[in-house]
Amino acid sequence: MDPAEHKTFSASDETREFSHGRVDIVKIGGSEIGRLTLQPGWRWSDHVKPIAGTELCEAPHFQYHVSGRLTIKMADGTEINAGPGDVVALPHGHDAWVVGDEPAVVVDWWGASNYAKDDAH
Repeated sequence: MDPAEHKTFSASDETREFSHGRVDIVKIGGSEIGRLTLQPGWRWSDHVKPIAGTELCEAPHFQYHVSGRLTIKMADGTEINAGPGDVVALPHGHDAWVVGDEPAVVVDWWGASNYAKDDAH
């Protein structure tokens, strides 16, 4: 039987900062869970694309939106507007940006482990 585990994002195992945002990673239960904090004005294609080196975000995501608002635009043109309380499953091939003047905070169960890493593709 595996032991119980308890972690907090305020004492994350890893933090990656990038222009207009950051991701805090906790390693728990054999997984890596990320909390993204994205500031007003953040856009993936402006602030993470140079790190990822891909035209669109190629990481799939499974996310819970804690606060703030994001618009996500898929490669096929479909747009999703996500806000507090929303759960979003995204395949690879998207751009995203913060809407409004409140930071967007998102907990990501799938895709955060490689987010904003210099070698992520």
